[in-house]
Amino acid sequence: MNEITFEKALQDLEGIIKDLESGTIPLEEAINKYTDAMNLVKICQEKLDKATKQVNKILNENNELEDFQIEDKDEEKCQN
Repeated sequence: MNEITFEKALQDLEGIIKDLESGTIPLEEAINKYTDAMNLVKICQEKLDKATKQVNKILNENNELEDFQIEDKDEEKCQN
């Protein structure tokens, strides 16, 4: 089974939200859609967390992955 993409999960989530906001869905169906929405939120959050970790890695001079850290210029000024 193919894993759902972030974009597809987000699109499905937006559709569910639109349906729920319409107020025309019977209670049982609304509960099922809400449950589906919470599962999609979890999938999106996991994918965002994974992407964040990947983006926070950069190649150093030896072509090894290391965590990316931004130097705080204000902190450097205080140390000088």
